[in-house]
Amino acid sequence: MFDTTQLLMFIGASLVLAITPGPDVLYVLTRGITQGRKAALFAACGFNIGVIAHTLFAVVGLSAILRTSAVAYQCVKYAGAAYLIYIGIQTIRSRKGADAEQKVDVISPKAIFKQTIIANILNPKVALFFLAFLPQFVTPTGASPELQMLVLGGLFMASGFAVFSMVALFSGLIGDKLRSNPRFEPRMKTAAGSVLVLLGLSLALPENN
Repeated sequence: MFDTTQLLMFIGASLVLAITPGPDVLYVLTRGITQGRKAALFAACGFNIGVIAHTLFAVVGLSAILRTSAVAYQCVKYAGAAYLIYIGIQTIRSRKGADAEQKVDVISPKAIFKQTIIANILNPKVALFFLAFLPQFVTPTGASPELQMLVLGGLFMASGFAVFSMVALFSGLIGDKLRSNPRFEPRMKTAAGSVLVLLGLSLALPENN
């Protein structure tokens, strides 16, 4: 289905893109530090499940609608921004009880998993990226383009999960040491929530063409 060289180039590009710091990596990192490896791994899983959704969107043409319709793009963009800001505010508010009891409300891994899937799906930039990136590695003489894109999406997801898992494990180790300080968790909650709010605001800002 794929030329070996072409496939290796795709995997290499996928790994480089996954390593490049972005909102998803930052989120996994903050979850690992504030809640440990398990929470960070669930975040990594959620973001990469979102990759499957964006691959399907590209295959069936939904991503093309975002590219051609400014209204649709803006709607998804602002929905994603609002969701990130909402999560950030909720994270900051969860530290209020911590100031009095020195105990931080912990978001369950299941909730983190759902949050990251939704946040990924509601990012139109990711949708347009997949629409532009995957077809570059489709072989015209190979199997159906749709099938090839699905396979490529799966490989991209695997590459991303490998990188995100390492980030999750590393940040979890750091968090294990930092969380031994009872004053750390409330402060990190504020920092993590602020990061999410800033990510939401950055997504909502007008883009420079």
